[in-house]
Order: sequence, then structure tokens, then C-alpha cells
Amino acid sequence: MIDKKLAIVTTHPIQYYAPLFQLLAKETNLMVFYTWGEGSLKKFDPGFGKVIEWDIPLLEDYPYQFLKNESKYPGSHHFKGIINPNLIEHIEEFNPDAIMLIGYAYQSHLQVLRHFKGKTPLWFRGDSTLLDKDTGWKKYIKSIYLKWVYSHVDLAFYVGTANKAYFKKYGLKERQLVFAPHAIDSGRFLVPRKNEAKALRARLGLSKLDILILFAGKFEPKKNPLLLLDAFIALNLPNAHLLFVGNGVLEESLKWRVETLKLKVKNEERKDNRVHFMNFQNQSQMPVVYQASDIFCLPSQGPGETWGLAINEAMISRNAIIASNKVGCAIDLVKNGENGYVFESSDLEGLKVCLSKITLSPSIHQMKDKSQDIIKEWSISNQLKAFINQLNEKNQCDSSSL
Repeated sequence: MIDKKLAIVTTHPIQYYAPLFQLLAKETNLMVFYTWGEGSLKKFDPGFGKVIEWDIPLLEDYPYQFLKNESKYPGSHHFKGIINPNLIEHIEEFNPDAIMLIGYAYQSHLQVLRHFKGKTPLWFRGDSTLLDKDTGWKKYIKSIYLKWVYSHVDLAFYVGTANKAYFKKYGLKERQLVFAPHAIDSGRFLVPRKNEAKALRARLGLSKLDILILFAGKFEPKKNPLLLLDAFIALNLPNAHLLFVGNGVLEESLKWRVETLKLKVKNEERKDNRVHFMNFQNQSQMPVVYQASDIFCLPSQGPGETWGLAINEAMISRNAIIASNKVGCAIDLVKNGENGYVFESSDLEGLKVCLSKITLSPSIHQMKDKSQDIIKEWSISNQLKAFINQLNEKNQCDSSSL
């Protein structure tokens, strides 16, 4: 098994893929090609509005190469941000049995597709969906372009239901689609951090019976945290607190609304101090935040929302889930009335109903347990099996046979 060679082409190290690469390295002759270059290890994230450097190891226990990137403006946010003059040469020197490309929207990644079509089996991994509605001439042009892109691909490993529909719309056949569940490193989140979680709840002023609703991520219009705040304020739920963890362009607006609310109620008997903020928390601290919480809410409105891996993290940490129907994982992971609810994107009243149902439900603890049960099947080990099984197929499909 170890003699099979797999090349993976991706832009930069991320926390969601490093554990997979480590497992693949034990089962295959692996090489990961990072096309952004070494500058990607510590980069400015415009969504968070700060330089992000993860505090868990992302480059241990698997082979990799940082390639020279000659882009004048390097980055993964635009087509010309990834230009590697020697990428093809490095892959050919490695001589893989298959090439897995993560993302297509870069000059060098498209070159890989064009160069190796019909020569080496080309695999693709991405999590795009059709949940944003394209209209007019842009829809037509996009369809032509994406069908051309995916005509180069032999196999696509889809992350879930919405992603599979996307690949089928843009030309891939059922026989070219393999399910490899979107997954996280569950082990980090299953390690008990009970004392730290209790301490966090105490710092926020929660009692043992209070319910903590969590939003964690970028404070940006796409994620729509303002809708969650508006719903929480309007409901004035008893024994419920709301915690925003992160940073971003909407941070000032969120905090201004909370301060305005406090001014309005300062003469009332109760103190309205049930909305809390924490800055961006790095990977080592996020398990504590999730374990301190009861409900995770992702009210995204898009455009551009994909899977929402924070929901995987929240579910393995025993959180009930509320998600909008723009979140790619909602159709697979959120079972209405069992472990949470899905609401129509941007529907304030719909979100209020969902929040009320969960926070006032006597079965909230059963919902939290159900989340953990559901997400256990969405594991990196099951994802790994999908890749290994295909790599070991005797007759891998190639472009000439499709």
C-alpha cells in the first residue's frame, strides 16, 4: 500500500488538512506541494482583520514542499496570487500515481489540470455548493467555465450532499464522484477541558443552569452575526447568554448595539449583561470555548459560505446547532428537532423561533448528545478510507475512458 504515490497540491497549511495528511503519510508515499510559499505560515487574514498564526503544529509527520511563488501579490484570494514556475517539474519528478488538487481558482492549479489531463489520474477536493443563486449572464459564463474546469478532473471527492449537487451540475458523472466526509481532528475536541470550561462560564457570569449560545468566527456580513444579536435581544430569553468569539469588520457594529441596549435598560431592575465578546481564539483554546457552550449558531447569509467546519467542531463538543439554509453542512448534519434547527437565511422571525425552541426545550441535553452521535461518522478516518480505496483501485479511471 505504501508504494502508491499521491501528490497533493494545495495553497497553504491549514488546521483541517494537516491531520489527514499525517494519516495519508502512513498509508501512501505522499508529497504535499504548498503553492503559496513559506509566506503563508503567518499571514494577514482580512476576515479577522489581523495576522493569523495557528498555535498547533501543521507541518509535522508528513512530507511537503513549499514552492517558489513568483506572484507580485501572493495569496489565495485571487487567481494571480499563485504562480509557481516549477510546479509541473516538481510533480513530474515525484511521479505520482494520482494527483489531488485542492482548489482550482489559481493560475498554477489550472496549469496542473491542463498539463496532467490524460497522463496521471486527477482528483479534486473542494466544498463549493449551489446555495447562492447566480442570475443573468454571470450564471451562463460561470457554467461554461466550470464545466471546462471539471472536464479535466477524473474523480471528485465530495464533502456532503450540497457539494455533490454542485459537482453534478458542472458536468461530473455519478461514477466520478466519491464521498469523503468533511471532517475535523475530533481528538483535540474530545479531550476533557471541564475545569477550564467551568472557569470561562464563571467569568461570563453564567450559573450552572444558564444556557450559553455561541457564535465563533469572522464578524463579517457573510456570516451575518448581526441577525443573531437582533434575535437574541428581541427574545430576551430567560437564563440565556450569547457569546461572540472572533473579530472582523462588524465588530464595532455588534458592540455598539450591545452598548445601546445597556443604556436603554440601565434603569430597570435587571442588568443586561448577557451578551459577551472574546477576541479571536487560537486552535488550542477553541475546545474550551465549545465545551463551555450549549448551542452553536451559524446564521450565514452568504454569498460564498461553504461547509461550515465550525459546526463539526461544535457538534463533537456536544453543542446543539442552529444554522441557516445557506450553510453547506446543514442538510447533512442538522436534524430538525433532534440536534438543532435549520432556518431560512436572513429570516429574523425564523431564527427567533429556533432559538426559543432550543433554549426552552427540556430535551436540550438530549439534543447535545445527538449532535455528538451524528458527527462521529463524519471522521477523518472515514475520509482517509475514501482516498486510500481509490488509490488502491486496480483500474483507476482516466480522462480517456470517460
